This record gives sequence, structure tokens and C-alpha cells, in this order.
Amino acid sequence: MDKIAILGSGSWGTALGKLLAEKGNNVFIWGRNINVINDININKENSKYLKNIKLPENLNATSNIEEALKNTSIVILAVTSQSNRETLNKIKNFIDESTIIVNVSKGLEIGTNKRTSEIVQEILPNNKFVSLSGPSHAEEVAVNMPTTIVSASKSSEAMIRVQELFIKTSVRVYTNSDVTGVELAGAFKNIIALGIGIIDGLGFGDNTKAAMMTRGLVEIVRLSVELGADVSTFFGLAGMGDLIVTCTSPHSRNRRAGILIGKGYTLDEVKTEINMVVEGINATKIAYELSKKLEIDMPIVNEMYKVIFENREIKSAIANLMNRDKKHENEELINIKIV
Repeated sequence: MDKIAILGSGSWGTALGKLLAEKGNNVFIWGRNINVINDININKENSKYLKNIKLPENLNATSNIEEALKNTSIVILAVTSQSNRETLNKIKNFIDESTIIVNVSKGLEIGTNKRTSEIVQEILPNNKFVSLSGPSHAEEVAVNMPTTIVSASKSSEAMIRVQELFIKTSVRVYTNSDVTGVELAGAFKNIIALGIGIIDGLGFGDNTKAAMMTRGLVEIVRLSVELGADVSTFFGLAGMGDLIVTCTSPHSRNRRAGILIGKGYTLDEVKTEINMVVEGINATKIAYELSKKLEIDMPIVNEMYKVIFENREIKSAIANLMNRDKKHENEELINIKIV
């Protein structure tokens, strides 16, 4: 069996650690919070991030990153997307080129707008990279609810190895060679989930949410295809699948953050209340900037950016969207290039 290092001791890293340890692998979770580390090692629980879940005996934790990485064949990045560069720089002297890097966070780097695969290519150019994505809340994976995810890589060998590593009776894993699409879908669907939360916070109903999900998907497809993604990825697990679960689940922090915005909370108040990274806020800013740079029409993203970062009244933003020029529904899809 493999020795696997999971970098990040949050709910998702812990749930994946439980899954992999139950399959007989030797799993080490690395994290900075010594209380969480002790809880995992002594009590076999992570009561801070994943309550009421008993962890296997062969799942251990450490605050020493070198210890976690020793003799590791696979490293799983389970920190926030904004921490990936720092974490990769920490590990680059402790792993060899045969180690597969698996990213499970969903976001782009602020400032550079880079995907994690691009950051890995900069720092660890000889290591194979896999993006593991799809509709997969930690709280459900941890209790073995049926879940389907996707393993995406340019390396057939790496994506199949990761597929085999994670697959079990309760987890079905598909493969996909469109790394760009999988990463962008995972990042940009958070924008739409944030918008769904705003709608809920306003007290609007299912009609409004269905419109937001449908037209929001059109927008993120339009931008992502321009950035090199395959359109078909957005109708699979990493696209539509993850969009649905993030927009509808009470587990979704992006949706919860949107609800607070819809109720009138300021951005600072939202961040304080959620007390975890809300990737949809970062993704909205990045998508807005990219849409302007590439001259991509993204009216929902534009209005959400104005609401979140420029204090536009939400009702004014909705009025702007509803009163746009008349269009044929499919005319904007015709010009999306198939790659």
C-alpha cells in the first residue's frame, strides 16, 4: 500500500484521509493547528472540522511537514487555493520527481489568476499533477454516502492511479484529460453558488435560482472555453455536478456567504461570520478581471462584482440583469468554440 501525505487538516483533507486509510494506506495529515493534530492522533477525531466522525488507527497527523512527506508516493494538496504556492515551496526539497501531486482545492490564485496545475508546473515541473474534483462534500464522503468525482491529468498513468487509489464501494471515480476545464469549473461554480445564496438571502424562490444556475453556467463556460477548456467538461461532474451540489447544499460555505450578503451583511462581516475561506468571493473578482481583459460578456459576474466590491444595491443589480436587451437563448452559445 502507498504512504500518502495530505497537506491540510480541514474537513476535506480529513475525510479523504479517512477514505484512504480505510483502504489500507498509511496516511499522514499535515497541519499547523496543534490542537487538531493532537485530536486526530489521540482521540482519532477532528472535532474542529469534521464532528462526530471516528477516524481509523492508521490515519495519523503531524505538524512536521518533513515527517509527513518522508517516503511519500502521493501528496494531496488540501489547503486553500491561495496557500498552494506557499505549500508547494515548502515541500519541493522533501519529495522526489516520482511523487504525484493531487490538488483537491477549487480556486485560482489571486494576483496571477493561475490554476494550481500552472503553479505546480512552475515549482515542481517534473512531477505529475492530478486535479481531483466534482460534487463531494466532506461531511457526506466521511460517512460513506455514494459520491462520484473525477480524476483529471495530462498523464494517463497518473489519473488512472489516482482513480484506483480513491475508488471504493461508496466513491466512483471517473477520469478526464481536460485539466484546464476541471480546474476552471471547480473555481467558477463558486461564483454561481454565491449568487444562489444571495437569492436565498433575499427570500426569492426556485424560479430565480434556476435562472441563476442556468445562465451562470453559460457565462462560466464562455469564459473557460476562451481560457482553453473543453466545453464538454462543464456538463460533467466537475462542471454541472459540482455546480448543483454547491448551489443547493447547506454544507456549501459559498452559498452560506451569499445568504448573508443577501441579508445585507458587509463583506467583512461575511468573512467574520463564515470564518473560513469563501472561494466564490475571490473567484468573482478573478472572473470579472478576466472578462474585462478578454472582452467576454458576463453580466451576472459583472453585477455580482459590483454588489460585493463596489456596494451596488442588490435590487439594482437584479434590475440591470432583468432589463438587458432581448436575446435569443442560443445565440450566445453558437460562438463558443469547441476545443
